[in-house]
Amino acid sequence: MEKYDSIQPIRWSRKGLLLLDQRRLPAHRVELCCRSASEVADAIRDMVVRGAPAIGIAAAYGVALAVRSRYQENPESWREAIAADLDILTTSRPTAVNLFWALKRMAALMVPDGEDPVPRFESEAIAIHDEDIAANHRMGELGAALISEPSGILTHCNAGALATGGYGTALGVIRSAFAAGKLRQVYADETRPWLQGARLTAWELEKDGIPAQLIADGAAAYLMQRGMIRWVVVGSDRIAANGDVANKIGTYGLAVNARHHGVGFMVVAPTSTLDMSIASGLDIPIEERSSEEVLNFQGISIAPQGGTAWNPVFDVTPAALVDVLVTERGVVKQPNREKLIALMAKG
Repeated sequence: MEKYDSIQPIRWSRKGLLLLDQRRLPAHRVELCCRSASEVADAIRDMVVRGAPAIGIAAAYGVALAVRSRYQENPESWREAIAADLDILTTSRPTAVNLFWALKRMAALMVPDGEDPVPRFESEAIAIHDEDIAANHRMGELGAALISEPSGILTHCNAGALATGGYGTALGVIRSAFAAGKLRQVYADETRPWLQGARLTAWELEKDGIPAQLIADGAAAYLMQRGMIRWVVVGSDRIAANGDVANKIGTYGLAVNARHHGVGFMVVAPTSTLDMSIASGLDIPIEERSSEEVLNFQGISIAPQGGTAWNPVFDVTPAALVDVLVTERGVVKQPNREKLIALMAKG
């Protein structure tokens, strides 16, 4: 699988956290260097880095940067000073639960021991990053095993290397299926309004030589009606305890159409995306961003002047529409609360 690990959206260095600026792709491949927690938070908020696992990883490195800075300022009071940095990172984006999972894991290291804390925080952030890549490879294998013959697959938004530490969740399954000879064709929704499917997913697949066609979001149902796909494979930003799935806006409609047309609906996400503290999707906070993202594209107005727009970034797919959930701990068919409790108990 080494050939599929060439895309590195997140890199740690002594200079700081290097993030591949996903706003500039595919035309320009530019890395931004974040040297503080506030710069990492800005990068998350401004969509330099996106995708639930990638946001969590970036936040972990943001904590490491904060510890480095605060300990250098005052070795006696760095724990108190870092609270402001944690608050900034916590409020960067509300829906992706991996952000809060990573911050909680990093905060658990803040125990008094009289030693320089910087190495252990850096090591923990690197571990979170490495574990994510390993989990993605495992999920790729598990998801590909569910695909029985060369199939057409539809994916939405970008749940690839760019949305994770590397390799990808949904695109990890697609990469593994392609390597196993089980993939006939990928169809990628363009994914308005940020066009992550067009700018990012299509770019990733083209780099890997995986056959892919871009479609307008509105073409998905017709694609299913014509029998051109067997699976819809997507990622997730938060999964409630009952199996309801929050993902990029438009995912719910795909699930409804998939059920109507007898197409399998697969969600691929690490267990860090499961939020067992939330009973159902009704309790998942759904981020709404500026209407300007819908009314304009790359600074060009595409709607009447003075118009308004509603811009929810995510929607919630009920668990009843999910045929299979693939995690690094195993596969859950028709997920519900009891099955997810058993999954999380595997440790």
